[in-house]
Amino acid sequence: MRALLSGYYGQGNGGDEALLATLLQMLPPDVTPVVLSGNLEETQRRYDVETYERMAFLPLIQALRSCDALIWGGGSLIQDATSAISPFYYGGMMTLAQKMGLKTVAWAQGIGPLRRSATRWLARQTFAGCTKVSVRDRASASLLSDWQIPHLLAPDPVWALESKPVPGLWDLPAPRVALTLRSHPQLTPTRLSNLTRALVDFQKATQTFIILLPFQQRQDLSIAQAIQPALKDVSKILSLEEPQLLKGVFRGIEMTIGMRLHSLIMAASEGCRCFALSYDPKVNRLMEDLDMPGWDLANLPDDANVISKAWIEHYANGDPLSSEKIQFFVDRALIHREVLYQALGENR
Repeated sequence: MRALLSGYYGQGNGGDEALLATLLQMLPPDVTPVVLSGNLEETQRRYDVETYERMAFLPLIQALRSCDALIWGGGSLIQDATSAISPFYYGGMMTLAQKMGLKTVAWAQGIGPLRRSATRWLARQTFAGCTKVSVRDRASASLLSDWQIPHLLAPDPVWALESKPVPGLWDLPAPRVALTLRSHPQLTPTRLSNLTRALVDFQKATQTFIILLPFQQRQDLSIAQAIQPALKDVSKILSLEEPQLLKGVFRGIEMTIGMRLHSLIMAASEGCRCFALSYDPKVNRLMEDLDMPGWDLANLPDDANVISKAWIEHYANGDPLSSEKIQFFVDRALIHREVLYQALGENR
């Protein structure tokens, strides 16, 4: 069996690459993966898979014709908050695959926000036609329940991604704290300046070494470069692209301050304390699930002292998840693997 994997792959986003790596890890061994990517050579080299251009119509049709199944490969693909086009691209592809008779799996989805009636209608139709559906948060599960669409709910599959140790990490001064910021309209220059001042005060108080960790180079690297001059000799920008290494960073981190959802998931799963800076409902859902402290960026305190004191307090007195709790999330995340085995095993 050949399965076409569709997601935001080959775009240099560490979270989406981690979802792809986890999906490949969870696929049944007798299923051959074919990946739609924005960077064919890089995806082919990193994962040793056949690739097709994700945004070219004729290669997409060729890929669908060559496969027996289509898997929407995880994350917030069906939402119209950042792009009105995105749900029509993914939904249109899923509709086409269903009409061509392929098995279709909506895998580890985070659905929404869906602000437009047309995208809500398209989402409902395409999810209803899927062979199997799994989602990663309660809000998505509630929406599918309202639509009377069968589904399974499990934590984000990246909880179960196998990590690798990062060469040279242990040579850096300890203890270490990671920061993952991304560009976003809510991360205004004033807020970035306040966060930088708070980080400087936090570092002085805790004597920690700051790892600036860009998850998507074109969005995050410039922010890390803007912050680093304020932390001379006590920080390092660590640019990693392989998802297993990106997750492995957090083995050597005491606390993570993060905007990016998968930086917080990776950190929590490796036993780090976490403090969230939320820009999206998906981060708020994780904060609720893990009882994770943090702020919505829109409500970030104006006073850098308030920010740094909250970080210092959590560094000194906050607790990471227990090993039992981590194992619970890892075991539950493997439900997404069972969905793949069930969907791709039928009538084979």
